[in-house]
Amino acid sequence: MSARDVVVPVSAPAGVATGSPTEDGSPLDGDLWSAGVTRGADGALRVAGVDVREIAATFGTPAYVLDEADFRARARAYRDAFTRAFAAIGTEVDVYYAGKAFLSVAVARWAHEEGLRVDTATGGELAVALRAGVPGADIGLHGNNKSDTELTRALDAGVGRIIVDSLTEIERLADAVRARGDGRPAPVMVRVTTGVHAGGHEYIATAHEDQKFGLSIAGGQAAAALLAVLARPELELRGIHSHIGSQILDPTGFTEAARKLLRLRAELATESGYLMAEVDLGGGFGIAYLPDDVPIDPVRVAGELARVVGDVCGVLGTPVPRISIEPGRAIVGPTTFTVYEIGTVKEVTVDGPPAFTRTYVSVDGGMSDNLRPALYDARYTAALASRTGSAEQVQCRVVGKHCESGDIVVHDVFLPADVARGDLLAVPATGAYGRSMASNYNHVPRPPVLAVTNGTVRTLIRRETEADLHALDQG
Repeated sequence: MSARDVVVPVSAPAGVATGSPTEDGSPLDGDLWSAGVTRGADGALRVAGVDVREIAATFGTPAYVLDEADFRARARAYRDAFTRAFAAIGTEVDVYYAGKAFLSVAVARWAHEEGLRVDTATGGELAVALRAGVPGADIGLHGNNKSDTELTRALDAGVGRIIVDSLTEIERLADAVRARGDGRPAPVMVRVTTGVHAGGHEYIATAHEDQKFGLSIAGGQAAAALLAVLARPELELRGIHSHIGSQILDPTGFTEAARKLLRLRAELATESGYLMAEVDLGGGFGIAYLPDDVPIDPVRVAGELARVVGDVCGVLGTPVPRISIEPGRAIVGPTTFTVYEIGTVKEVTVDGPPAFTRTYVSVDGGMSDNLRPALYDARYTAALASRTGSAEQVQCRVVGKHCESGDIVVHDVFLPADVARGDLLAVPATGAYGRSMASNYNHVPRPPVLAVTNGTVRTLIRRETEADLHALDQG
């Protein structure tokens, strides 16, 4: 590792069973579940006043159950925290909802109604945001390998910013704008890598040098890209963008990255006379997945970032830029739990030393609706959702129905020893990347996304059917 790299600590994944016993055997942690989730006297979970057993009976399982009021509240929390913190140093903030975490027409609409813009990573996500009625000016487009079609769609929609990711893309985009001949320059930000490492897994730490995103500050490519944008009149350089990783629980990475971005901004102003108006600090704000996790606090991180930005700009002698951020997981992740029906339950003796018995609890979903445990070794917890568990607690592993030994939903969790076929099980904090990464592995249709608010359940994305899968197969 070079001296320019900064490693930011994150919480380590737990290796022991979660959900330690309480009076009813199934604790509900306020950081893990949405604000609307409660447990009734009969032990059944309720969300926004609706019994999870009713949801399962009406819509089937597995299903993603999203608390709309909680989503809106978390969106407002980030908007308000960053607006207040940066107003104190004399600048404004744009909060972009990172659609890659989970995007649907309704969710894009909710985010925009709560004062957020929408960040998209592909033409497909851009199409969803536009269908939701989000104005092009309030949409950003990311992507390390945008197609000509995606760039054209972004220009047609008048997106507020296109985040360019390579020197060749700069030229391609400028040429596309020139070919249109309408005289309107494309608004551009340049994605850079800062060398600040943060995130819970190598694949989601996105600011180290050896990866596909962005242009290196240390290697000089970032400065070259900024000058290349300035050299093309078809492009309007709005600013610089950085994304240091995902599931970050320590604000240190954000503040260190901000220092590097602000220095790059000042250096470009000295060299070219052009002072970029905006700096995007990215997303990656972490949430709780396990009872011991402490989610990042938007008020704290906004305050620390505003202090650092104000101080660094003061030392550099540059005006404070407009700031933008891109929370996705932090807004949608805790709003949603996945409800499953339990099928096969069996005990497995694990060789020691010491030898022990683990109960394997199979559910009617798995890696097709939550790929993160298999992809990132991500850890989750679970709770019995349909009744009170009166039996002693035993160490369990929740597994899916797919033809893979790595099809694990929850590695270790305490559940009542009498857990049985037909019980409902809920896994919290699945709003981010659950449905977004879902697949049809083993030809399993993807679950629905159900929004619950004020005692009402409605379908945001319907359950796939076998007919949907067959419709793609041309025989």
